[in-house]
Amino acid sequence: MEACATAHYWARELTKLGHKVRLMPAKDAEAICEAVRRPTMRFVQIKSAEQQGQLMQHRTRDLLMRQRTQLINALRAHLAELGIVAAQGREGIQELLAIVADHKDQRIPIDARASLMLLAAQLQAVQTVIGLIEKRIMAQHRSNEASKRLETIPGIGVIGATAIAATVADPSVFRSGRDFAAWIGLVPRQDSTGGKQKLGPISKQGDQYLRRILVVGAHAVLRRAKQNPEKYPWLTQLLARRPFKLVAVALANKMARTAWALLAHGGTYRAPELAATA
Repeated sequence: MEACATAHYWARELTKLGHKVRLMPAKDAEAICEAVRRPTMRFVQIKSAEQQGQLMQHRTRDLLMRQRTQLINALRAHLAELGIVAAQGREGIQELLAIVADHKDQRIPIDARASLMLLAAQLQAVQTVIGLIEKRIMAQHRSNEASKRLETIPGIGVIGATAIAATVADPSVFRSGRDFAAWIGLVPRQDSTGGKQKLGPISKQGDQYLRRILVVGAHAVLRRAKQNPEKYPWLTQLLARRPFKLVAVALANKMARTAWALLAHGGTYRAPELAATA
């Protein structure tokens, strides 16, 4: 079957009936009849209902985070039209919300305040729901041994660890950490021809959510590396030769390969200098 929407549900239902179900990536679905007979064909691991439920928490949080950003941008834009601006960040938006709630502030017309208060209320509601989802994700993380081990990797926090653990139930479906990084889309795209190797930008195939989480986590590690270059010699050398974003993607690739290694072989992350003296 093609690994498309509802495929995991139907795979579980057909398995209950005694069938052996194999899910195939959508890009290969057109060759199902031929490819299923090939011994080298790789298949998609069927997710359990519990795994899908855990991933739904991440997808829902991701959607609400985007809605929160939209609401904040709308508030800032509307208030800027009235000459009211504030600094970026949490403190700035709190300042704007306080202005909206202050009925004594004459800079905001009555009709404008009515609309802005609706946006402010919606923002507060979205923020509350995000907090509830994050509490459930934290509880999920604390009860999952694999997730706790993944959190030891620099740049991977609770959100990234739980998302990877729920997505990759069986790391053996990937032959190596590089295959896992390629599945996420963190390897260069091949544009080779005529025996001449040419590597382009990253392929951006696979799981977009995991890719974004890993790249964002890599940015955080690079900021720490700039502040403490002596603790991150490899990254410091790369940053001296390559652009910041390119190094971030390279680090995200390394984080993905490390995550696969921990899932496949167990253990926790050890910094290179500690591993060398162990």
